[in-house]
Amino acid sequence: MIKNAVGRWLPEQVGSYTVRPYKGPNAYEDHHQPIKSNRTQGNVQKDSNKLMRSIEEAIKASGLKDGMTISFHHSFREGDYVVGQVLEVIKKLEIKNLKFAPSAVVNIKNPSVVDFVKDGTITSIEASGIRGELGDAVIDGLMDEPVILRPHGARPRAIEAGELSIDVAFIGASAADDYGNCTGLIGPNACGALGYSMIDALSANKVIVITDYLVEYPCVPISISQEYVDYVVVVDQIGNSEKIAAGAARMTKNPRDLLIAQRTAEVIASSRRFKDGFSFQTGAGAISIACTNYLSEKMKEKNVKASFVLGGITSAIIDMHKKEQVRVVACSQSFDSVAAKAISENPNILEIDNSVYANIARKGNFLNRETFGILGALEVDVDYNVNILTGSSGEMMGGLGGGPDVASGADISIVTLPIIRGRTPSIVKSVFTCCTPGETIAVVVTEAGIALNPKHPLYEELKEDLSKTNLKMRSIEELQSIAENLTGVPEPIETTDKVVCIVEYRDGTVIDVIRQIKR
Repeated sequence: MIKNAVGRWLPEQVGSYTVRPYKGPNAYEDHHQPIKSNRTQGNVQKDSNKLMRSIEEAIKASGLKDGMTISFHHSFREGDYVVGQVLEVIKKLEIKNLKFAPSAVVNIKNPSVVDFVKDGTITSIEASGIRGELGDAVIDGLMDEPVILRPHGARPRAIEAGELSIDVAFIGASAADDYGNCTGLIGPNACGALGYSMIDALSANKVIVITDYLVEYPCVPISISQEYVDYVVVVDQIGNSEKIAAGAARMTKNPRDLLIAQRTAEVIASSRRFKDGFSFQTGAGAISIACTNYLSEKMKEKNVKASFVLGGITSAIIDMHKKEQVRVVACSQSFDSVAAKAISENPNILEIDNSVYANIARKGNFLNRETFGILGALEVDVDYNVNILTGSSGEMMGGLGGGPDVASGADISIVTLPIIRGRTPSIVKSVFTCCTPGETIAVVVTEAGIALNPKHPLYEELKEDLSKTNLKMRSIEELQSIAENLTGVPEPIETTDKVVCIVEYRDGTVIDVIRQIKR
């Protein structure tokens, strides 16, 4: 066993996976290695197109075989239909032992991904999160191979480092032409930015675009170019764009959550860095999204304008842009139908590659220039470590998303969460799963008070700025004590020795592992 920099004991080897322990947020050492790609050269003859009659025909043409790796994007979130359609065909073709490597697994049903694990179609998974039925099954020990979970910025790093090599990428596009140019920005089922699939298009051996809206050549705007696409398939429906805002990307009406969101906006507005040209990201969590509206009010009140907003984008951000409170919106994912369509309507709303958003191994990413990052969490402990994956009984509740990337990249990272959920404390002595290291967290905001991290580089600055406000400040230990007094001390979660998930940090080192829950 080896101990990493957040004090987690890790096995040195899990199956074929060799563990490299997390050493710290700035300890990345591999940035000089050459970029690797699985893409091959192609030669499409003049006067031909790439249209296939069906998904089955495209899969056969791609040469997909047992043991290969397939990928998808999650821009449709819970409204995705592409994953199910493709896996049904793969099952029909009796292709087995595949590595399933989407950008994330949301709670897709009918069919469930679990069914394809049980029948041997899928035998390994790499993603940023595995919510819902699949997550529950994995944490109960469904798979022989551990699932590898990576933050959003770590996925393109792993692909370019050769740690994740994609054989066939399936890209759901809301519009495409017969030569492979495609986008998520227009069409009856516009899903918005295709930022999570751009690295797949650049790196996969074969790329199959699946659309329900075939347009005249050339498709405009172009999110993914024809030069990377092998085949195009038209189906009846690729997804339901109205469900993009379901699940994690939802608005809240809960008074407690709104109070936390309001206090978060006040923390930002009290900082000396809240001035013309600041930048921010509010994320997909319910509290984080609500914070956007309160922040807009603060910006109006103090006549402050932002240079750019980053990440997953909501209609509230688009409204701020229309009111000229934000100069540029850099969008790697769209969290609702309004945001999905806005990119094609305004040149200052940019569709960006997820790699330029958060990849630590690129020559500069947007997060390096971010002032404030607002993050959700399931648990925070007294060392400010954050859990965004597992719930109070060990169940899989979320995904890593961009949380660890934002916490490390933003000048001031702010975690928002209620002090308790039901009868379970959210501020704990030690998180069940460490996803984001505490040293990258600046502030924790709850309804019971606000805690500043003494180990954060900007602690003294924040302490001075917030001392001029009426905000209720508490130590993280006080918040933990309040939470425990309200709920009692929770029973520890019992696990077996079997590692079911490996949690990587943004540089590919292992920050924690998740073991099978004892039932």
